[in-house]
Amino acid sequence: MTNVLEQLREMTVIVADTGEVSSLKKNRPVDCTTNPSLIRAALQDPAAEELVAREIEAGRRAGKDAPDIAASLTVALGADLSKVVPGRISTEVEANLSFDTGASLDRARAIIADYEARGIGKERILIKLAATWEGVRAAEILQDEGIDCNLTLIFSMAQAAACADAGAFLISPFVGRITDWYRKAEGVEAYSPAEDPGVKSVRRIYDYYKSNNIRTVVMGASFRNVGQIKALAGCDNLTISPNLLNELAREQGNLPRMLSPEKATGAASLSIDEASFRWQMNADAMATEKLAEGIRDFDADGKRLQRLIAERLN
Repeated sequence: MTNVLEQLREMTVIVADTGEVSSLKKNRPVDCTTNPSLIRAALQDPAAEELVAREIEAGRRAGKDAPDIAASLTVALGADLSKVVPGRISTEVEANLSFDTGASLDRARAIIADYEARGIGKERILIKLAATWEGVRAAEILQDEGIDCNLTLIFSMAQAAACADAGAFLISPFVGRITDWYRKAEGVEAYSPAEDPGVKSVRRIYDYYKSNNIRTVVMGASFRNVGQIKALAGCDNLTISPNLLNELAREQGNLPRMLSPEKATGAASLSIDEASFRWQMNADAMATEKLAEGIRDFDADGKRLQRLIAERLN
């Protein structure tokens, strides 16, 4: 019998939640991602040292500041990762633009142009945007321009329905962060996989999408343990950290498929305008708090990356 990871590959697209080249080569994911925290890790990765030094020096010669170099370094690492993975590279629009549709559009187009200047076509890229109302609107426009988007920090059905209406290519519901909130709120030490609030949220979104023939890809993210991953076996995509990928690769035993389009229960279609989106988010304390926290955390990661680059410039 093959290990659990190999069985999972048969029913789900595996995405690596890392920018470390050695881990990508070992675990053979289809897609991967770049973001400020992963770029910071790359700054410490000997395998990426030449690329990092080259981009920082090029930025220095061009008179760029740390934020501009961080932006180009993110694309440079994504271009490098595109040589290792066969699929898509999710590349993040800076978190401080999450409430500005116009600025998000400008940045997304600049990311695509930077990739194209490096010989990487837009068909290899997913523009990653926080699923605020403004981020969803930016994604809708980008999708119409043929630029596929990954709407991230999904914590509610309101977000998922709005992303579907916008024609987003992919969404990333955050399993572990949902579970963290409910553990604290309910005083629960641990949930069984079937009762895990994060798992249940993704199952509901998946069921809604498949019941209504929505083409948007559901990619579960932010896992705390392999039990959550196995409970979502069959989900379109799952993005998994290297340590959990390794744990799945070591595990033997049968992995049953938990999600499939055939099991969709016929969830009714929803229509989400701006007022209903904002009201439903306001009514959901978990979604409101975790979205705001996630954007703050992403922004803090970006600032830490910029500080590291500034230190190297100096």
